Amino acid sequence: MSMPHDTFECGHTLEELSIYLDTGEFADPHHLESCPECRNGLDSLRRLSAAGNELFASDVAAAGSGTDEWMKDILANLALELRPGRTIPLRSDDSADTLSETEGAVLALVRSVADNLPGTVAGRVKLDGDVTLPGEPVTVRVDLAVLFGQHLMDSAASLRQDLAEALARHTELTIAAIDITITDVIDAPREEQ
Repeated sequence: MSMPHDTFECGHTLEELSIYLDTGEFADPHHLESCPECRNGLDSLRRLSAAGNELFASDVAAAGSGTDEWMKDILANLALELRPGRTIPLRSDDSADTLSETEGAVLALVRSVADNLPGTVAGRVKLDGDVTLPGEPVTVRVDLAVLFGQHLMDSAASLRQDLAEALARHTELTIAAIDITITDVIDAPREEQ
């Protein structure tokens, strides 16, 4: 499968993580336990693999080829989204403390919630707005591929609700809107006759 060759700040790539998941081999396995970028990358690749298996149960070879445009888009966006990104300040009870979370961590949360919705796979995930200023309105944008036969409006509404709850629980962002765009409808595998 052709994958983006962008290098993370830690020096590793999404392709290396994919090879690790396939073979179990990685030059520095202890690095994987301590690097948030690599951990998020592995989690995203595992979810993508599980979604691919769900969506293409009888056609894994073709789906796993990476030649489908939606699969290429997902892999390209994963490389961008796994970077730390902007620093999002958090409130602290002690003025001497400086607390923050990264944009990459929030994007990983959004992708995780989206990928856990049955019959869907998150494509591009983006935070629009100045996340570096507390209280500034932020719009969450998610491109979604949906398995044929899923109710599009129900899937979008369900995801919007799940994201609102997760973002309220795990971030201090002021969410102005959650925009979900269904960008692909994926054919279900046909039963072999």
